[in-house]
Amino acid sequence: MERKYNVGRRTVVKAIASNESFAGWTKTFTDPRLCAAIVDRLTLGGNIIETGTGSYRLTHTRRPQSRS
Repeated sequence: MERKYNVGRRTVVKAIASNESFAGWTKTFTDPRLCAAIVDRLTLGGNIIETGTGSYRLTHTRRPQSRS
């Protein structure tokens, strides 16, 4: 997700990355109303980019380590 703000003469870009879908955010933000408000504020006027790929780091962490 990326959001740009025009502040004076400069542009501010905010980016947030998550491996969890918005529906799964209730695991972190357990109050459904709070979770909906957070998602609403973050996505208002923003661009959501879904890559459809898994986490590179998580995949390689879970992969069994080969011993040399």
